Amino acid sequence: MKVIAFNGSPRKNGNTTRAIEIVFEELKKEGIETELIQLADKEIKACLACFKCAENNRCMSHKDDLNDLYSKMLEADGIILGSPTYFANVSSKMKALIDRAGIISKVNNDALQRKVGAAVVAVRRQGACAVFSDLNYFFLINQMIVPGSSYWNLGIGLNPGEILKDEEGVKTFRNLGKNMAWLMKKLF
Repeated sequence: MKVIAFNGSPRKNGNTTRAIEIVFEELKKEGIETELIQLADKEIKACLACFKCAENNRCMSHKDDLNDLYSKMLEADGIILGSPTYFANVSSKMKALIDRAGIISKVNNDALQRKVGAAVVAVRRQGACAVFSDLNYFFLINQMIVPGSSYWNLGIGLNPGEILKDEEGVKTFRNLGKNMAWLMKKLF
């Protein structure tokens, strides 16, 4: 089994990465392979809503990194989407990823259905629940299965690494990893 995580933060070693790594620790304990992709390194343009992706399960309008990222989603059993909170919403690269990957999946017989999906959110102070919801909307409309945790999957911290001081957030990410591993073992 494999889980692929997409970090939507422009800070490669920031709090979103730290949160994903905590979830990964629990998955690895259960023998689940993990891979982290930093969207900061990727070019992802906005969706044009042309629906050409219905022709062959890939975006035909842009020559950027989206098709490779979407292929990684198709290959994985589980997907983690991680985003910092930007004005009570996901980062712009995460938004482009979920818009384009989501429409490709939807117009191709819900290609991501029955994969396990989990949202991970970093926040300085407020707005994380909106980000958490937006990421989960992607999973739910694509008929993916979403495990819960002991609280909403968010951690508080401003500067890189500060999220590790949020004891409840760390506990929540650990429980998410445990629940994700348990669910994947039941499903696959």
